[in-house]
Parts: sequence; structure tokens; C-alpha cells
Amino acid sequence: MPTTRQPEVLWAQRSEKVYLTISLPDAKDVVLKTEPQGIFSFSAIAHGESFSFTLELFDSILPEGSKTKTKVGSRNIICSIQKDKKCWWKRLLKSEEKHPYIKVDWNKWCDEDEESGMS
Repeated sequence: MPTTRQPEVLWAQRSEKVYLTISLPDAKDVVLKTEPQGIFSFSAIAHGESFSFTLELFDSILPEGSKTKTKVGSRNIICSIQKDKKCWWKRLLKSEEKHPYIKVDWNKWCDEDEESGMS
């Protein structure tokens, strides 16, 4: 029975959105699902292997306001997830459990006090 792996996931946030960058070069059959209660699910095939994960996000989201950018042959799948309420989350996930495949995206990171100064 084939095993399923988790790709590396980088995350950052703004008061209105959460950004997830899923590092999975040459992903095929990509399936992304978002549910209002804050569930984000991903699955794909890359290099003959299955990759998937399901995250219970810190708070509720608006699936209709979420967007995904992916191109065949690209290295990353970029997801922009609309938060239900405009606020800063203490962490990405509802649980405090650490997942080794999830890391902060320091290239996109912005502190709460820096956001008001951005145009």
C-alpha cells in the first residue's frame, strides 16, 4: 500500500488573509478544498508519489474569497485564503501541535504593526 507524504508548506498572514505556499515541483492532479470552519485540504501526485494533508486552521475562513495559483511545471502552489474575520491569528493551526512540514514564510511575513504602514 503506497504511503502519502506531506510537502513543505510555508505560511504568512495579513489581517484579512493567510498565504500558504506548498513546495511541490511538477505537481499533478492537484485537489484543494477549503471549508468555512477553517479546514484546508490538499492532495496531489508528484514524481509518482502521493502527497496530502489536511489542516484545521486557527479560525474560520471564507472559501469563496480564497484563490490558488498553480502552473504545470512550477515549483510551488500558492494559496491565498480569505479569513472570515479581519484579525491576526496567534498561529496557523487551531491546535498548538507542531508539524515538521509547516514553516513560516519569512519572505512574505509582515508584523501586525507593519501592515498599517503598507500601501
